[in-house]
Amino acid sequence: MASSDYSDNEPDISLPADDYKIMVLLVDDQAMVGEAIRRALLKEENLDFHFCARAEEALEVAERTRPTVILQDLVMPGVDGLTLVRLYRQSPVLADVPIIVLSSKEDATIKRDAFAAGVNDYMVKLPDTIELVARIRYHSRSYINLLQRDAAYRALRESQQQLQKTNFELQRLTNTDGLTAIANRRYFDDYLGAEWKRARREQLQLSMLLIDVDFFKQYNDNYGHVAGDGVLKEVARALDRSNMRAADLNARFGGEEFAVILPATDLNGAVALGQRICEEIEHLQIAHAHSQASQWLTVSIGAACIVPRPEQTPNDLIEMADRRLYLAKQQGKNRVVSEDA
Repeated sequence: MASSDYSDNEPDISLPADDYKIMVLLVDDQAMVGEAIRRALLKEENLDFHFCARAEEALEVAERTRPTVILQDLVMPGVDGLTLVRLYRQSPVLADVPIIVLSSKEDATIKRDAFAAGVNDYMVKLPDTIELVARIRYHSRSYINLLQRDAAYRALRESQQQLQKTNFELQRLTNTDGLTAIANRRYFDDYLGAEWKRARREQLQLSMLLIDVDFFKQYNDNYGHVAGDGVLKEVARALDRSNMRAADLNARFGGEEFAVILPATDLNGAVALGQRICEEIEHLQIAHAHSQASQWLTVSIGAACIVPRPEQTPNDLIEMADRRLYLAKQQGKNRVVSEDA
C-alpha cells in the first residue's frame, strides 16, 4: 500500500470493479487519527491511502489525488467538514465521489446535516477496522461502477455520433456527383418525385431548368478532357452562386447537362434565374475558340413550369424543359427558352 504521496492517476475503470485500486483520502487535522487509519488499511490489497491534515488544502488535494472515497472529519480548524463536503460536491472532478464522515459523536442532528450536505455515509471515529474497510470497499466499488457506466455511455454516444456522421457521409456520397460535388441524377429523381407529390397535393407551381453546355464536345476535343472536367466543375459552382434558395436543387443531369428544380416557382421566376445563370457562366470568361455562340463558354437553358395534374408524371416536366432546351440550341444557344415552338 502506498503512503501519503499524491497521485494524478484516475481510477482504472477498464478493470472489473473488484480489481481496480481503491484510492482513500482522509481529511483530518489530527495526525493520530491519520496514523490509526493508515495502520488499519496497511495490509489491504489494491488500496492506496492519502492523508490531508489541512482543511484549506483539502479540495486541491482531493482534485489532485482523484480518490474513490473520501473520509472526512467534521470538525476542523479553518474550514468545517460540512463546508468541505459542499465544496467537493461543487467540483466537477469530485461531484460523485463517495464521502464518509468521521465524527466524534453519534448525533442525529449532525447526521441529518451531514446527509443534507451530500455525504454518503457516517461513522463514529475511530471505527472498527473490519467495518471501515467494508464501507470503503462498498462505496469505492459503487463509485467505480458509476464511472464505468458513464464511460460506457460516453463510448456509446461517441459510437452513435460516429455512426451518424458516417451515415451522413455515405448519404452525401450516394447523393452527390463525384465530379461536380452537386446532386447526382439519382438524388435529382428522388427530389423531383417528392416535390412533384407536394406540388400536386397543394396545387403549387413546380418549375425546372434544363441546362446544357454549348459546344462541349468541341471544347473537350480541343482543350482535353481534364479541361472539360474543370468546365463542368465551374458550371456547377456557378449554379450554386446563382441559386440561393434552400428548397431549390442544383443537379448534374448527365454528361454536360445540368438541372435545377424550383419548388413553388412560376415560369417568370424560372426564366429570371435561367438568365442569371447564362450571364454568370459567360462572365466566367472561359475561353472557347471553337464555340459558334461566343468567344467564351456559354450554356443553353430550357425552362418549364407545371401545376401537376393527376394524370401527369414528373417526366412531363422534364420533357417540357428538354423540348425548350432543344429550341434554345436551335435558336443560337446561350439563351433561355420558356415556350414551345
